[in-house]
Amino acid sequence: MERSNDSSEHGFILVGFSDRPRLEMILFIVNFTLYSVAVLGNSTIILVCILDPRLHTPMYFFLANLSFLDLCFSTSCIPQMLVNLWGPDKTISYAGCVVQLFSFLSVGGTECILLAIMAYDRYAAVCKPLHYLVIMHPQLCLRLVAVAWGSGLVNAIVMSPLTMTLSRCGRRQVNHFLCEMPALIKMACVDARAVEMLAFTFAILIVLLPLTLILVSYGYIATAVLRIKSATGRQKAFNTCSSHLTVVSLFYGSIIYMYMQPGNSSSQDQGKFLTLFYNLVTPMLNPLIYTLRNKEVKGALKKVLGWQ
Repeated sequence: MERSNDSSEHGFILVGFSDRPRLEMILFIVNFTLYSVAVLGNSTIILVCILDPRLHTPMYFFLANLSFLDLCFSTSCIPQMLVNLWGPDKTISYAGCVVQLFSFLSVGGTECILLAIMAYDRYAAVCKPLHYLVIMHPQLCLRLVAVAWGSGLVNAIVMSPLTMTLSRCGRRQVNHFLCEMPALIKMACVDARAVEMLAFTFAILIVLLPLTLILVSYGYIATAVLRIKSATGRQKAFNTCSSHLTVVSLFYGSIIYMYMQPGNSSSQDQGKFLTLFYNLVTPMLNPLIYTLRNKEVKGALKKVLGWQ
């Protein structure tokens, strides 16, 4: 398809928050701080899960993968956004935009599937405790993670070329702080409804279907917890699942609002701040949620740091 907009030669202009110049320096400081905390927190979780033998279990294997995904998710766009917030230059090369879009779609899709896998892991731990290690054996864990990564890559391989090859008739300004699919589709000067509907279909498969599996898993978990007679047992089961449920609520809440609307009817300003939330705030909060609510992680962290 012809690219009459010369974007392949000159790249794109990420408008971001340039319509609010007074806000840019504040956003730079806040986002740099949050990104630093996200990188430090998720790197720590990965190292702790690798170094402490007590955490060599399915739950922490998935947690380490989640932390790695969060690192990739934030790094796919936050450094570029910080560069654009710092100075007047808001450009990104065409190749950079392609890489950013591909990374964003693949990692985001993978994380949706992984959260569903983690919900199944919690279901097995609470509802089938005596058979947990038999059910969640290492080979199955590796296969499930491979399915998650494969699903994310298929999403990116299909949607990235379709999005980037849409004719834009000279338009280079992306009304966002990253090369995100809805913003790029809105720039098209041709009928993009087919691409929008395909994106909506992928959203059902990658967002809504995993969310349904998560809700079903937690429905079984809630039923099992209510059958536990001792308050201590119920509290232990609740603690096992509460961190993951909190992460799911934060991530899926913003994702569904953004992508489960035909034609992406949310406003651009809403889209920017929601994207910033699930792309930066959620990855920053995840390590804190799992660390503060998990005695095993806190104990392993103290051991690695030599505090015990």
